[in-house]
Amino acid sequence: MTDIGRAADESDGARRAREAIEASGIEHRILVSTEPARSLAEAARQRGIEPRDIVKTLVVRRGPGDHVFVLVPGDREISWPKLRSHLGVNRLSMPPADQAQEATGYERGTITPFGSSTAWPVIADATVPGRTISMGAGAHGTSVTVAADDVVRILGADVVDVTDPA
Repeated sequence: MTDIGRAADESDGARRAREAIEASGIEHRILVSTEPARSLAEAARQRGIEPRDIVKTLVVRRGPGDHVFVLVPGDREISWPKLRSHLGVNRLSMPPADQAQEATGYERGTITPFGSSTAWPVIADATVPGRTISMGAGAHGTSVTVAADDVVRILGADVVDVTDPA
């Protein structure tokens, strides 16, 4: 892993995410992996953290042109009944990769609420706050380490039990 700043070869997605994180004023550290991880467990090993400390940003479709970001720790998965109950809807879906990219400006696997082309509402699972987490940062192999409480505060996330153990 190496720290990056404003690298000349920084992708558009990584630049947008970095600029949004910097503008938020939260303390953070952006890292770029020198080799691709083939699994969440491998990514955790590369970062020197537990898989539960990697928080995935999932895009969930509520309806046409209506999405939410759901922050899910690496050792958990969305509980669709809990999420539907929280949102007061009967149907939710994960959009195909092209629709997720259209909704966020990020490729699947790089999605973050920071710098998204649309500021969708954010739901953080109840297990996220109170610790340091690593999140995607707009490009494959790029991550940001931040205090989860800062992420919740800056993004105005609803903190709700919406996951189950994986």
